[in-house]
Amino acid sequence: MNVNERIKDQLENNPVILYMKGTPDFPQCGFSGQTVQVLQACRAKFAFVNILEDPELREALKEYSQWPTYPQLYINGELVGGCDIIMDLYNRGDLGQMLAEANAVVE
Repeated sequence: MNVNERIKDQLENNPVILYMKGTPDFPQCGFSGQTVQVLQACRAKFAFVNILEDPELREALKEYSQWPTYPQLYINGELVGGCDIIMDLYNRGDLGQMLAEANAVVE
């Protein structure tokens, strides 16, 4: 499976996935950490990929998404955006709604 097939597989098999630097328990950058905190505040069920452990995927995903920075949040296979966009959606109350519509909120 090539790297683009792996990305498509991850997006198809995870309603909410965060491509981030580090892990939710040990984020390796402030933006990734802030995004994880917001997702946790929304009680989101989400998968994650530590892009620092996979340089090939890190570079390919930038091309795939046409988004140059990390973290990158996807809901139902669609790129939502990076930390600034996620924070804006959270502050407006839209992120919780998007997660609920994806059935990705812990009851």
